[in-house]
Amino acid sequence: MPSVIPIMASNTIGLDNRLEFLLFFSILFAMNNSDFKIDVYYNFLKLIMLRKYRNLFCLLIICFFFSSSYGQNYNTKIIVGAERLEKYLYLIKGNSVAIVANQTSMVGNVHLVDTLLSLGVNVVKVFAPEHGFRGNADAGEAIYDEIDIKTGIPIISLHGKTKRKPSKETLSDVDFVLFDIQDVGVRFYTYISTMHYVMKACAEQNKTIIVLDRPNPNGFYVDGPILKKENTSFIGLHPVPIVHGMTIGEYATMIINEKWLGNDYRCMIKVVKCLNYSHTDYYRIPVPPSPNLPNMNSIYLYPSLCLFEGTNVSIGRGTEYPFQIYGSPFLNSTSYMFTPVSGPGSKYPKHKGKICKGYKLDSAQINNLILKKQINYSWLTEMYKHTKASPNFFRTDGFFKLLTGDKNIRIMLEKGRSAEQIRESYQKELLEFKIIRRKYLLYPDFE
Repeated sequence: MPSVIPIMASNTIGLDNRLEFLLFFSILFAMNNSDFKIDVYYNFLKLIMLRKYRNLFCLLIICFFFSSSYGQNYNTKIIVGAERLEKYLYLIKGNSVAIVANQTSMVGNVHLVDTLLSLGVNVVKVFAPEHGFRGNADAGEAIYDEIDIKTGIPIISLHGKTKRKPSKETLSDVDFVLFDIQDVGVRFYTYISTMHYVMKACAEQNKTIIVLDRPNPNGFYVDGPILKKENTSFIGLHPVPIVHGMTIGEYATMIINEKWLGNDYRCMIKVVKCLNYSHTDYYRIPVPPSPNLPNMNSIYLYPSLCLFEGTNVSIGRGTEYPFQIYGSPFLNSTSYMFTPVSGPGSKYPKHKGKICKGYKLDSAQINNLILKKQINYSWLTEMYKHTKASPNFFRTDGFFKLLTGDKNIRIMLEKGRSAEQIRESYQKELLEFKIIRRKYLLYPDFE
């Protein structure tokens, strides 16, 4: 037997133990600097470093760490308001009912309209919001009145400059109005504006509205500038931040009690709460709420990327990744490129047929966004920096100001302010909103 171990062998024998040792310290470092650090797991890992079966425990800890960091732990025990029939069926049975609904208005695997009809409820009409009753129309596309082929029930559009509020005539044969639409918790997502006008019509015509509550998939944080009155539009009716952190039921009670319908209006309302929900929960929406929010990644990215809708930057409408990518023909070469084309839910996408150079946001970036619980302004500031020389970075119709709700955001961008300076600019008014918000919460909060 040779007395000298060959150099190769000397460098490899025991390497597995050294790698194992380094792996443990890598995990310790990651957990120590992660938002998922939990003392019991951290101390437990240090303890098993000294134990015989550390390899097995190492594997378990790795599994725990990655399952926590990549892919949210969704609450699957939530029961939405529509499914709690015992809380509202007794009120509407024997009365005429109108339903504000779209494709998200499901009771299990059955649509709310079909569910109530099967239970003998007299559903006399359906009101449809932006994107239509079936949720397949473009953003802003005109929605027309029609008759539902399956049930023969009239469907009345509530989307259009002159059609946002139910008329006196359309409510004349109605006793109760049910509102059941999945929202995403963002000010410029127009379902809460539709709810505002429905509530106002109910107040005017002395009708009761029953809001069947659903979780807010972005309800675990609050962020963004407060809408200023001069920037009021259908994509922003109330002085709230971009991400308001409320369910539609909570939001409805705030509309009434803050007198946002007007001092002379008082709407009769009943909110059917969700069960097993809190604002610390992550909630996976079972049905996409609109054509260009096809999955949870797009819903999480929507508050940050939608600001590009007020600029010449595309957010991927007309591609297979809407609100998951962004880019522009005016950007210098990047490793990712896409070309918007016409298609369902996006007939006239920005930069149609043009090659856009930009970025596809990956799982790590999305998870980082969720963990920080705030809007990402860095994507906006960087795109402005690199494409501001292009013609009309900001839309000339003032749409960017309507999205942000505050003209100062554009001014700060043009002055080269950082993402953190933009965020700092509205912290005082954001804190004031949080105090107001707290009064109307129906579920345990994240703070």
